[in-house]
Amino acid sequence: MNVHTIDSAIFIKMVQMGANNLSNHRELINKLNVFPVPDGDTGTNMNLSMSSGVKEMLERKAEDLPIILNAFIKGLLMGARGNSGVILSQLFRGFSDSLKNADDLSSKAFAEALYQGVEVAYQSVTNPVEGTILTVAKDAAKCAMELAETEKDIAKLMEAVVNEAKQSLERTPELLPILKEVGVVDSGGKGLVIIYEGFLAALKEEDLPETHAETLDMETMVQLEHEQGVQSFISKDSIEFGYCTEFFVQLNEKKSVDSFDEVRFRNQLSEYGDSLLVAANDNLVKIHIHTEEPGKVMSLAQSYGELVHIDIENMRQQYEAIVEEKNKNETEAEMKQFGIIAVASGSGLKEMFTSLGTTAIIEGGQTMNPSTEEILAAVNNINAEHIFVLPNNSNIVMASNQAKLLSDKDIAIIPTKTIPEGISALFSFDESSSKEVNETNMLESMANVKTGLVTYATRNTEINRIQIKEGAYMGLDDETVLVTASDKLDAAKALLEKLVDEDDEIVTIFSGEDVTDEELKSFTEFAEQYLEEAELEIHEGNQPVYSFIMMIE
Repeated sequence: MNVHTIDSAIFIKMVQMGANNLSNHRELINKLNVFPVPDGDTGTNMNLSMSSGVKEMLERKAEDLPIILNAFIKGLLMGARGNSGVILSQLFRGFSDSLKNADDLSSKAFAEALYQGVEVAYQSVTNPVEGTILTVAKDAAKCAMELAETEKDIAKLMEAVVNEAKQSLERTPELLPILKEVGVVDSGGKGLVIIYEGFLAALKEEDLPETHAETLDMETMVQLEHEQGVQSFISKDSIEFGYCTEFFVQLNEKKSVDSFDEVRFRNQLSEYGDSLLVAANDNLVKIHIHTEEPGKVMSLAQSYGELVHIDIENMRQQYEAIVEEKNKNETEAEMKQFGIIAVASGSGLKEMFTSLGTTAIIEGGQTMNPSTEEILAAVNNINAEHIFVLPNNSNIVMASNQAKLLSDKDIAIIPTKTIPEGISALFSFDESSSKEVNETNMLESMANVKTGLVTYATRNTEINRIQIKEGAYMGLDDETVLVTASDKLDAAKALLEKLVDEDDEIVTIFSGEDVTDEELKSFTEFAEQYLEEAELEIHEGNQPVYSFIMMIE
């Protein structure tokens, strides 16, 4: 099939199939992360980011391509998670900016949009690294620009783009040594190739391979739909369908699961509103829809069976109540000079950050990267003149910077890459000092602490000439693997010996949720004997992923 223009309908199909293909392959992408620790979240981050864009796009009734593009970008931007998700959002933001007034796309316009997306993405990264998703996107866009001079068929153009993206992906290990050392291609680049393959399948009207991709459970999706944070991005007038309607249908005996057509039922309901969710389980079907006519929706559903657990909420009244309460709290609350947001996971670690003056804690960290929207929501909930954000993970820094760009508040991102760096930064914070002095002191303080991490390997590999077996424990600093052992205590002891030198004065250990009382006692006794001069502090961090976190000053 020849495709000489892309209109809104074709674009929607391309994005949907790109997102579906990404969802189907996210576990594969997760396994491509360059370190063999439980950090395989690139596929998950890209999938959640892309899914957020698709969700926003499909809620729009407009047929104009620019409006569809804007909706997609808004959802993608606000749902961006991790570095890979943020870069993906920037690629498509640039793509969208190139097409602000386009009703449809020619091959040349499509190629130019891909190229502008690359330019915006590169601009969004402080120190772009070649051999990553950026390189794959750039090489593919250059190919599109060259071919678009003569090729008018967008399907053929996209086929060439996919082929070049694949070849660029295969070259990533030559550009990024760590990829070559571990023997994988870049995970973010792989995700982009998979999205582009979905685009191509849509243009060629081909089906994606059938898979059984996981989805968010409906209760979680409904809960997210009504988070207070989204009120910052809507107005009462924008609520087209005002009644949030939820209920179950108990199917009649003659309407068993085998004969019930969920797709047809969903299509029928879609005529009455948006934010539609339909989930069937045995002889029970749950429906969630935003509509102006809940009576008609329920009458239609009643033809399939008995209605139970009906819940109808007036969302315009809910919105007014939320805004009223928000305005009341903002009026009553005294404006503070400083607010501090930290990302942490584990009851002990969160208690530590709170005791050091943290205003708000976002649940997250390694393998659990909060989105731009979650960080922005935390910022919006703090009534302070100046706000500091401590990401405490290298994969959360970009999302934090993106939240800063989207906020009107005065925000400083302290780019802490580890929990110890975040704690060290807080030690130097002084409420009596200015924002500038505090920012300088916190940056200096985080640079003067050493980090040690003990976790387990999820695959066999070799790093720094260290043979690592799946299931073994590893000791890392904030950059690479230093030691490995079959037992977590042996790994922790070896790491401590590697990191501590005669100039170190204080060593603080946070034990993880997998460490038993006997293991903690044994490691404490070893550390006390080994650290003859340095002061030792032991805390139960209860953090996931890492058995031990070491903070060395």
